[in-house]
Amino acid sequence: MYTHILISTDGSELAQNGVDHGLSLAKALGSKVTIITATEAFPIPTGVAAWGVTPGDIARYAADCEKATETLLASVKATAEGMGIEARTVHVPDARAAAAILETAQRDGCNLIVMASHGRRGVKRLLLGSQTAEVLANSSIPVLVVR
Repeated sequence: MYTHILISTDGSELAQNGVDHGLSLAKALGSKVTIITATEAFPIPTGVAAWGVTPGDIARYAADCEKATETLLASVKATAEGMGIEARTVHVPDARAAAAILETAQRDGCNLIVMASHGRRGVKRLLLGSQTAEVLANSSIPVLVVR
């Protein structure tokens, strides 16, 4: 049924619930997985604060993101492979998570997306946004949301 599962993570404890569920499902179904994380671009301040940002700041931010995601993805991949699951990792820099998830799922031929959600409603959802809601609204393939 689901032969290629895309599992998203941002390294948080909540996201780990989605990773664990996705890996368990992949193991049960004999599916391969792609594990994805995305990092947003350097937040460029506006006004007077913008004068203090240097190209070096942006380069350090990118390097820090790359190092953190390498560690995160290597850990999840090792867990997957320890379970006997074929796993591939993807880091999409300078991107919003929802867009990266949707594009990767389509490009790689995934037939299920597994991700976690806080399940926020109302004003909190409006203020904090929801990458999960965006994926749900725009995905052409099934999405399993873990809380």
